[in-house]
Amino acid sequence: MAKRTIIEIDRDKCNGCGLCTTACAEGALVLDAENKAVLVREIFCDGLGACLDVCPTDALKVVERESEKYDAGAAFSHVLKTRGADAASRVYGIDGGHAHAGPSGCPGSLARNIPCGPDGDDGPAASAKSRLSQWPIQLHLISPLAPYFEGSDLLVAADCTAFALGGFHDSMLKGKKLVIACPKLDETQGYVEKLAELIRRNRLKSLTVAIMTVPCCSGLERIVREAVELSEEPLEVKKVVVGIDGRVVPAA
Repeated sequence: MAKRTIIEIDRDKCNGCGLCTTACAEGALVLDAENKAVLVREIFCDGLGACLDVCPTDALKVVERESEKYDAGAAFSHVLKTRGADAASRVYGIDGGHAHAGPSGCPGSLARNIPCGPDGDDGPAASAKSRLSQWPIQLHLISPLAPYFEGSDLLVAADCTAFALGGFHDSMLKGKKLVIACPKLDETQGYVEKLAELIRRNRLKSLTVAIMTVPCCSGLERIVREAVELSEEPLEVKKVVVGIDGRVVPAA
């Protein structure tokens, strides 16, 4: 056995709500006779932590320890038997019932790398070329363990910035991985800790936070700076401020 990331459960904190058991596409978690979450088999746990965000008591965490390697094929067979073919098709590392290297899962929250084509003339739509290179992007949905964050230039952007700044993709997103959030409308509990984990694990090359000029948006900058401090990584935060007129304004 080798060291890898895997879910660890604090039984004292677990309240038996069962939300983690449905959030885990691989069927790795169930409730036992004491109504506590347990791992069915370690080979079913992909270690990506999709269950963490739904746990209301913080009873789950991702740790690194010696364990059997995640087995996508075994997880597929397990979910196929217990939940059916549709659920099995969403198991991480499965495509059409066959294990493969790329991720799979719920259509809205699957972690995936998006290859960017070469620069140049792409025809009539060239001026609107997308620079998005990964999915998901919403902070509630991203996994700090997603491999595409490793050694990346990270942009943490307020939701509205992409709508206000006409050239967002080319002037701000190009060459970066993206995380979006709204400090006013999101339930931001856990955002600092999640970003800190992402920063700690991935040796980021750079970190940029993009916010709007509206007062409530400053909360996102505060979240990012607190995350850097919590991570204890010597990472400088570059701030970009976008006005509601679509212009980039000097950062204070």
